[in-house]
Amino acid sequence: MENFDSKYTLSNRFYVIAGAVVLVILLFIVRLFYLQIIDSDYKAWADSNAFLKKTLYPSRGAIYDRKGKLLVYNQPAYDVMLIMREVQPFDTLDFCSTLNITKEQLIQRFENIKNRKLNPNYSSYTPQVFMNHLTTAEHGVLQEKLYKFPGFYIQNRTVREYGFPNAAHVLGNVGEVNRKDLEEEPYYSIGDYSGRAGVERSYEKILRGEKGVEILLRDVHGRIKGKYENGKYDRPPVSGRNIKLAIDQELQAYGEKLMANKLGGIVMIEPETGEILCMVSSPTFDPSILVGKERGKNHMLLEKDTRKPLLDRSIMAYYPPGSTFKPAQALVFLQEGIITPQTLYTCNHGYPYLHGKPACHSHASPLNLIAALATSCNSYFCWGLHDMLDNRRRYQSVQEAFEVWKNHIISMGYGYRLGVDLPSERRGYIPNSKVYDTMHNKRWNSSSIISTAIGQGEIVTTPLQICNLAATIANRGYFITPHVVKEIEDTTLEAKYTEKRNTTIESRYYYPVADGMRRAVTEGTCRAANLPDISVCGKTGTAQNPHGKDHSIFMGFAPYENSKVAIAVFVENAGFGATVAVPIGKLMIEKYLKGEVAEENRYLEEQVINTVIEPNYVLR
Repeated sequence: MENFDSKYTLSNRFYVIAGAVVLVILLFIVRLFYLQIIDSDYKAWADSNAFLKKTLYPSRGAIYDRKGKLLVYNQPAYDVMLIMREVQPFDTLDFCSTLNITKEQLIQRFENIKNRKLNPNYSSYTPQVFMNHLTTAEHGVLQEKLYKFPGFYIQNRTVREYGFPNAAHVLGNVGEVNRKDLEEEPYYSIGDYSGRAGVERSYEKILRGEKGVEILLRDVHGRIKGKYENGKYDRPPVSGRNIKLAIDQELQAYGEKLMANKLGGIVMIEPETGEILCMVSSPTFDPSILVGKERGKNHMLLEKDTRKPLLDRSIMAYYPPGSTFKPAQALVFLQEGIITPQTLYTCNHGYPYLHGKPACHSHASPLNLIAALATSCNSYFCWGLHDMLDNRRRYQSVQEAFEVWKNHIISMGYGYRLGVDLPSERRGYIPNSKVYDTMHNKRWNSSSIISTAIGQGEIVTTPLQICNLAATIANRGYFITPHVVKEIEDTTLEAKYTEKRNTTIESRYYYPVADGMRRAVTEGTCRAANLPDISVCGKTGTAQNPHGKDHSIFMGFAPYENSKVAIAVFVENAGFGATVAVPIGKLMIEKYLKGEVAEENRYLEEQVINTVIEPNYVLR
């Protein structure tokens, strides 16, 4: 019995010891797996002992205008980098003095670098950005003293430079990536830059290029001894591709000059291609102020400006289209057989729109479609909407009629984003029948929403959408998605920027509408847009503004046949469309088609430039 117990105890000990050994081995394997596969810090530490992997930043693609003028290019810049574990005690006073910072800023920057909430990819073994945008002079001074500050080195970079102080909203700007960028895009590291607005943002992946890497060999003291295996594993950076815009720099600058001291926007499109020739948002700013160390400060000043210069009014501001909406109404009524070009309606000074209150221009009555467009008759389009929505022979209900109307309007580019190649485009708003069912408890008819007939009420649009309607009429029934980029180096544009988008309106109905817009210029409300040797077609708009003076609008295209340009001008709080917007439209069309403004129109140019219009309403 004693012998059996002894053997049993010995056997137990063997299994316990064997189990302990296996457990220790497993722990070692798990730890090694964690260190070498999972824990990036260990790999970074191992690599940093022998190598310094230096990022080589690519040159960002340049941006040109449609005529080849260089708008945006690169200038050399320098960043101060550090590897935290290699930083040794140094003369902080000398260091701060060299970089023109305080000791408090130095301490705060160290804390921010180590903060994994602000810097998710932080490792004490890998390079971190300490300060960016050193000038050439600052770089020279620091370079001479760099040996005093172990762990720090200088990284060559580039910053954007602008050839002209224009088109800030179109071009956009470049800024440091944020935490969201770092989490969503593995390409970026802390301290990297990316496009933050405009073309710089929309075409970021094309403009940025691809980073390279240079692997440098260290000795046991951490000193650089040259390239690892003579650069065998180095990867050169790939420069970003260049972009040519459809924007005409000279035309853009001229538009910004005319819109000085005014709020609003100008959009001009080449109808045949959908290329945006100019896109003015006023007030604007010089894009160069959002470069370098002062970027944050200047951006904050722009944010606080009550005139909202950071808002791209051409694609982001919501405006009622006013009478520029009447051509779209006419097209729907023609398509649905509600009217013909010869259909006559009486005016009676705007009835039924304002129930007898004078609300129309002085003109003959009754009048047909072409005359109604020329004189911008409110009553004509109110009667047209009445005859469509309240027509029970054609539509079973007002809801059905309105949905048919809405779908036609949407096909013309209203109510949804057009898809311009710029970020932050807003969709505007075209209500559906359910909106009015809710507002009127399902008991409504044309009289309930009659202001819709003349582009008021719940309808809001952007200047880009208004200009796109002009381009569609110029093309007699189709448009190409508006876009600001004309060409990309070694790349073709997306199909949507070359394909035609047909509306639900037959082409034949666009001809009487174009005729009406032509007559508006020769003998109607757009007479101020008339040019002796250019067949301009136009439509004025005066959009009611409950917060102050009405908005002035002009929409048009030229010439009548084979149109080369479509335009929309929107000037906030400027009153009648013919007062301010039409003269601007005239000057812009002449500038583009003829290259200069005729001598007899110089007085008009001077008058527009010197006109100051103060805002007095709340922007939607």
